[in-house]
Amino acid sequence: MKSILILRHAKSSWKHPDVNDHDRPLNKRGKRDAPHMGELLQDKHLVPDFVISSTAKRAHSTAKAVTKAAGYKGEITLNQSLYAASPTACIDVLHDLPNKYSQVLMIGHNPGLEQLVNMLSGEEHTMRTCSLVHIQLRINNWTEIDYKTKGKLLGIWNPSNRI
Repeated sequence: MKSILILRHAKSSWKHPDVNDHDRPLNKRGKRDAPHMGELLQDKHLVPDFVISSTAKRAHSTAKAVTKAAGYKGEITLNQSLYAASPTACIDVLHDLPNKYSQVLMIGHNPGLEQLVNMLSGEEHTMRTCSLVHIQLRINNWTEIDYKTKGKLLGIWNPSNRI
């Protein structure tokens, strides 16, 4: 079985409206919340064996803070396809992952991630900034995942309920 950890990027700053969306940094709350979610990954024994993130500055910054706090030792792979991605685009990214990875952390954006969670779990959930979802997939190989794949929701956390 494979499992996916889906993380919406932490809260970003709108302090400089002239900065394009892709380059918006994290704000103070985002910089605080991201490490807390990494600690949660460690506490729940959910440290991934592969991390893939949108190329957006806020997503990459979230990925770096979360993985550092979680004790993740691998690389963070950036994928342009995850920026403003639809659930189908997210599935395509997962489909192409090397099969050696069992538990993958994907960091990206709404509305695509929320739609992905709803599609995979068959349940409606809201993905606030820095929300984390853990879904176990009923597949043995990443090439088996498609838009009809259903999984089991094992957990959903946000910075205010990370227990």
